[in-house]
Formats: sequence, structure tokens, C-alpha cells
Amino acid sequence: MSYTADQRRVLLNVARNAICGTLSGQPPAAPILEHVNDAALRALAGCFCSLHEIELRRLRGCVGRLEARDPVLIAVHDAAVSVLGDPRFDDLRVTIDDLCLIELELTVLSPLRDAAHILDFDPQLHGIYLTLAGRSGCFLPQVARETGWGREQLLDRLCVEKLGLPSRAWRHPTAKLQIFDAEIIGPEAFLIKG
Repeated sequence: MSYTADQRRVLLNVARNAICGTLSGQPPAAPILEHVNDAALRALAGCFCSLHEIELRRLRGCVGRLEARDPVLIAVHDAAVSVLGDPRFDDLRVTIDDLCLIELELTVLSPLRDAAHILDFDPQLHGIYLTLAGRSGCFLPQVARETGWGREQLLDRLCVEKLGLPSRAWRHPTAKLQIFDAEIIGPEAFLIKG
């Protein structure tokens, strides 16, 4: 999957409108697909929406859905509305006044596919989704790019941070790894100047 500059702008604007509407108390309706002729914007995809402070790059929200069950326009809209309720930031919610300090990033995901082996992924290219002992968690590909973690370290941290399990739990024979590709749109300042 690869989006043109125009398609990227449309997706970012869908997210911006959803966030601005939600913060102003008037959440916009999801995009009406009957008016969208672009097949790429109607294709099924998962999506995560991330908000960071521009200066510090401090995360202020990251929420989304792995499953490619809705058209990308709807997935972007839903992730943008949901990111404002990220429970990790209950004490530091993004407000409408914060938007001038925030950058927006969308991560559009390919459908999940089973990895042939627990270490069969490229940390720089793939996102990972691990299920084990009735628990699950994922890391977007940006995690490895930003931290420099390798395969085993990513899996260790995923077990601890997302699954609440010991670091080496991923070595258990019942652990299942799925991977996905991602197209990252942004980061871009939330408010466009000019």
C-alpha cells in the first residue's frame, strides 16, 4: 500500500476534522463513502492515530485498530476520535488549546499475517502482534525505528509492557506472532500555518 500526496492530505484532514469536532463537542460524522471515487481510500485497512508534542516528541495519545475491517477513511476517522480517550493520558488529555503544540501521525496497516517463526520479522519494516496466554499486544514499526531495539528485545519489551508477562514469555511454544506492514503518514503539525 502506498498513498499519493493527495490521498495523504485527505486522510490527515479526516483525522484533523474528527479531532477538532470531538474537542469542540460536535464530533463529525464518519466520511460518506458513496461520494468517494478513490479505490485506495475505500480499501479495507487498520489504522492507528498518534499525537505527540512537537517540541519534546512526548506521546499524548496513540490508539487504533489492527483489523482491516473498515475502509481506510472510516478507520482513520475512528482512530482519530478514539485517540482523545487514550486511558494512559487521563491526567494529560489533549485539549483544543493544545493543538498548536501537537503533531499528528497516522499509521495505516496492512492485514495481519502469521509469521513463520516467532523471530521471522524485520524490526525496521514490520509491526508485530503477539498473542499468548489469553493476552495480546502490538508494537508499530516506529517502536524499533525510534528505540533501535532488535527482534528479541522488541519481543521482551512487548511481553512486559503490553502483555504484563515476563520478558522471555514469547519463547513459550504457544506464543503466536503476526506481522503487518505499515504506511506512516506524518508526523505533521496538527495546525497548518499559512
